[in-house]
Amino acid sequence: MIVVLKHNVPQAKKEQLITWLEHLGLRIHVSDGDYQTVLGLIGDTTQVDMDLVASLEIVDSVKRVTEPFKCCNRKFHPDDMVVEVGDVKIGGGHFALIAGPCSVESEEQIVTVAKAVKASGATLLRGGAFKPRTSPYDFAGLKAEGLELLKIARAETGLPIVTELMNIMDIPLFEDVDVIQVGARNMQNFDLLRELGKLDKPILLKRGLANTLKELLMSAEYIMANGNERVILCERGIRTFSDYTRNTLDLSAVPMLHELTHLPVIVDPSHATGIARIVPPMALAGAASGADGLIIEVHNDPMHALCDGAQSLRPEEFDALAKKIFAVREIVKA
Repeated sequence: MIVVLKHNVPQAKKEQLITWLEHLGLRIHVSDGDYQTVLGLIGDTTQVDMDLVASLEIVDSVKRVTEPFKCCNRKFHPDDMVVEVGDVKIGGGHFALIAGPCSVESEEQIVTVAKAVKASGATLLRGGAFKPRTSPYDFAGLKAEGLELLKIARAETGLPIVTELMNIMDIPLFEDVDVIQVGARNMQNFDLLRELGKLDKPILLKRGLANTLKELLMSAEYIMANGNERVILCERGIRTFSDYTRNTLDLSAVPMLHELTHLPVIVDPSHATGIARIVPPMALAGAASGADGLIIEVHNDPMHALCDGAQSLRPEEFDALAKKIFAVREIVKA
């Protein structure tokens, strides 16, 4: 349920209404805008008399929310969420360009790539230390050592780091990570999502390869319902009957998610296509669709990459692409 208050409501009366609603066992999400305040009622609202609330002098309107997701619902939070990662802002008109290798392989590799992508305009550095792999025989990352190498690259470049967490038991290792990524395979790992909700750290939540937008938003709800509202959604392609690309990039998800939620939405054209030469046009399409950012795989030697070399751009290719991305962004903003 949503209660919209009239403009310039006295603070004392607003607090009095919130206290009364909380005594009914509800959790209240308050969104203060320039012209109105929206109270999002979370919990069992069946006992709330809508007519009584609507009749109050300070109330403009009362509406029921039929969607199962509440915390991440734009109706509860009309203004765009801006997620801050150090000096970097994502959402609300702020665009993030996240780049780096699929997996961290060595200090030389990650530092070289980090310096290159920063010079091209990247604002965050991605790199996998813990890697979920389809085959148990594939390289699964350097794990804790990889995290330390990412921190070295951050110290060298100043770029905040984004890396994937797979296991609740590893959360203490990620204390100094700037953005924790939840991969597609873990999108519905609800125990993990609950624990991430207890952290004061941005969470990049990727859509599962066979999940609906509602399921993605419900996963975000798990994180937010446990206290962490700093969630970034990522469209990374879904599995369809297409047999020429790794996945099918669902760019219609970007404007649809912007209608449904106030959370930032970014696009991953690398995992969506699985083919380096297809990444640039899909990255540009993602920027044109209104995405709040892109996450792109870049490797200094894709031919010898230990993970996903086929979809990784070389630094010079990323540099050329970044210039086009920023040009598209200017057109979209105009």
